[in-house]
Amino acid sequence: MRIAYLDCSTGIAGDMTLAALIDAGADESVIRAGIDSLGLEGVELKTSTVVKGGFRATYVKVEHPEQHAHRHLSDIEEILDRADAITDSQKSLAREIFLAVAQAEAKVHGSTVDKVHFHEVGAIDSIVDIVGAAMGFDLLGIDQVYCSYVPTGSGKVRIDHGVCPVPTPGTAELLKGIPLADVPIEAELTTPTGAAIVKTLVDHFSKSLPPMTVEQVGYGAGTMDFPSRANILRLFVGTGIASADFDQVYLLETNLDDISGEIIGYAKQKLLDEGALDVFSMAVQMKKERPGVILSVICRPDQLEAMETIIFHETATFGIRRQLIERSKRLRESITIDSDWGPIEGKLGWREGEPAVFTPEFESCSKIAQEQGMPLREVYRTIEAWYQQAELDEDDGEAHDHGHSHDHDHDSPGGHSHDHDHDHRHDHSHDHDHNHDHDGGHDHG
Repeated sequence: MRIAYLDCSTGIAGDMTLAALIDAGADESVIRAGIDSLGLEGVELKTSTVVKGGFRATYVKVEHPEQHAHRHLSDIEEILDRADAITDSQKSLAREIFLAVAQAEAKVHGSTVDKVHFHEVGAIDSIVDIVGAAMGFDLLGIDQVYCSYVPTGSGKVRIDHGVCPVPTPGTAELLKGIPLADVPIEAELTTPTGAAIVKTLVDHFSKSLPPMTVEQVGYGAGTMDFPSRANILRLFVGTGIASADFDQVYLLETNLDDISGEIIGYAKQKLLDEGALDVFSMAVQMKKERPGVILSVICRPDQLEAMETIIFHETATFGIRRQLIERSKRLRESITIDSDWGPIEGKLGWREGEPAVFTPEFESCSKIAQEQGMPLREVYRTIEAWYQQAELDEDDGEAHDHGHSHDHDHDSPGGHSHDHDHDHRHDHSHDHDHNHDHDGGHDHG
């Protein structure tokens, strides 16, 4: 599997991403041809080699006539539709990035995706950065994107709506569910364009490089210079090394000692109905010897806000602990087995080099237990034993079709399908340009 790791030590912006992709080997001539086919008059993509903090990096600059247009999403769609040197998959990825921006802007301005104006992100250089980045990831053949924790910077910047604190409202909305890093620099380190790329493309977040064989390293320079560190985005490209499927989830926990068990049970059910991966509780002895309960929730990063809202609303807790954790998983698929008791649904899970594990679904087993007047545990044991024997028979060549109806349900990492889940949604959804051409402290600095 071909993977990329974004090392955002000084944040991320659209121009830095495009520069790092080109520096890592994405064909600049192909990207330039794609940009030219957008039909934006007078626009030219230029690259140069610069030195930032003593390190060589590629810098990109988009030259274009002065403009004052504030585009809608439909305008961006029209620009992409007429580009005949950009593939359908590249256009699709670019659209997902622009849609992420539109959804964030609509939220912060109380508008809709169709009506919201792209301000800085609708500027020509931001359009070029996003389209070029979508092409670059595709040209490098990236299957999954990893990313470091993302620093936002601090201070204030001037945008079309006036002076705003960093991160700006649109950027903050895009960064929901994304782990942030504290880098003590008073500047806009992550711009709306950069945040949209991360939101749409990234499948996994990690403080360090994932297990991989590195083949290329690209360096994309930002515009600003910082005295204490190089303003560079590093992009590692290579082949992933993994023995098991895995993804990242949030573990949310809160201590409760002032509500009844019924309320906790009600909250647990609401969390599960909302799509939590798991919810559980544990009795504990709290300070002053008060008996209490720890309520724990496991959820995907994109569910974080919804889960915390339910916990706060239903329990009135004063605080929730959150941890972003990785979990190893068996690859899996849903199957339906034909038996004398009728169809039995279950999941088949496996890891490389190990025998598959079959687990029948509770609903199928409980139905059989009621119909046959059998204890539930005996139904489980009977089905599991039957499946194991059927597998032995197949290995001996005595049977080949267990009546399985395979319904693929591969829990792909990141929830993305890449999704990029990254299908490069990479919602694995991972634009400003100051002056305001607000690819922030990086593009114009």
